[in-house]
Amino acid sequence: MKNLYKKLICPSIVILSLISCTDNLNLSPISQISNASFWTSDNDANGALYGMYVQMRAEASERLFLWGEARSEIWTQNFGMDPSVALQVFLNSLSKSNPGPDWTGMYTTMHSANLILKYVPGISFASESQKKSILAQAHAMRAFLYFTMAKTWGDIVLVTEPTEGYDPNTIFKERSSQTEVFTLIKKDIDDALSLFPDNNFPSGRNIWSKPAVNAMKGDVYLWTAKRLNGGNADLTIALNALNEVETSDVVLLPKFSDIFSYSNKGNKEIIMAVKFLMNESPTHTIYGGVTGINAPSAPSTDQAVIDKILPFSGKSTYWQISDLVANQFIDDDSRKAGTVLIVFRTVGEETTRMYNLDQKFPGIISANVRQAYDDFVIYRYADILLLRAEVKNALGQDPSADINKVRQRAYGDNYINHIFVNATKDENDEIILQERLFELTHEGKRWWDLVRFGKAFEKVPTLQSQAGKDYLLLFPIGESILSLEPKIVQNPGY
Repeated sequence: MKNLYKKLICPSIVILSLISCTDNLNLSPISQISNASFWTSDNDANGALYGMYVQMRAEASERLFLWGEARSEIWTQNFGMDPSVALQVFLNSLSKSNPGPDWTGMYTTMHSANLILKYVPGISFASESQKKSILAQAHAMRAFLYFTMAKTWGDIVLVTEPTEGYDPNTIFKERSSQTEVFTLIKKDIDDALSLFPDNNFPSGRNIWSKPAVNAMKGDVYLWTAKRLNGGNADLTIALNALNEVETSDVVLLPKFSDIFSYSNKGNKEIIMAVKFLMNESPTHTIYGGVTGINAPSAPSTDQAVIDKILPFSGKSTYWQISDLVANQFIDDDSRKAGTVLIVFRTVGEETTRMYNLDQKFPGIISANVRQAYDDFVIYRYADILLLRAEVKNALGQDPSADINKVRQRAYGDNYINHIFVNATKDENDEIILQERLFELTHEGKRWWDLVRFGKAFEKVPTLQSQAGKDYLLLFPIGESILSLEPKIVQNPGY
């Protein structure tokens, strides 16, 4: 966070030092000049809103995936390896010296949301609904950022005003409890829902909307029901919010792989995604290098397999889908072909399994190079159906309809052999958790799912010998943050 403060404050200090020797100049502080000249029109507000989403895209390029999935059982080592990040995360060997990605970028995006919430109310708009929509999106973004950080680190520093001056008494803060953090998250969600003028999706479905905020509301209240003793009261609110999502223009696409096609961005299964676009944005770091289709060669002689592998991006692929997970997919399930390609090499009569390549986010081919411009999907309709199944099961209701709706698309003509039948709560939970694995692998969800279901120490091989060390469910706070933030205390256990 302090790096952000330096970026904001240092230019002002330089300019003020230049003018301080001229006593007869009656100038306002630089920050006041900037705010007075910028926050004057609806164009300024829209520009700030766009900037907020650009900052969010930087977090979605890598960090949202690392926090939300990388510590699960899905990933293991592949051709290349970045020991400073990749190895520590998926081996669950994080420490204060190797903590994984920090929260600096999240607070940068938070600052933009806070600026919008402070200054946009004072701007006159030609359209009052546009003004309300901008404020709603800022509330939604702040809620999402805090939700992600609370799941990652637990207690979090609450910042609800933009940082516009250097005052150690206000910028250096202790972390607030999760109870306080989730109180703000829920209030921001309610404020956003009250401000959105309608239940429609924007073109592209890549900014916050009322259906997307209802999806987040269901997610948040399910989390607090299970992790913060919210019980049936929170489960009921979650169920109502997820039901509201279904009143919007959402469907399951007939073909699983079409959801993620570059030419089909913003389709009707998508509820909220972070957009990556050729010639507009940087490529997606995770999809392009860490987990992408970057095999250095195509060992198979099967032309259909070769076509799926080549061309590659020229980078080393650090991770691959683990055999543990890849082997759980069956051929009847269309999600197998849309998620993982198991590559074999045959020499003479000997066949060797080589690696498991991602198929969900293949990118696009440009100038004979694979480019990672796939969107990072935050919420889609199948995710909502399985969240609702989880909520219903926790409430003692039958989750069959939602599970079977997802399975019917997945198994197609073979669906009759895979119809889900309601069983005990524990048995249903096991099925729902596995269904989410099949449906959402590589979408930044699995670690959160394992924590929410209380299954991390059971399902993740690197954690199975560490049962009882619940502090491992949170990320450590890095030494760089601790050195810059004197009031921040390390998470217990690290």
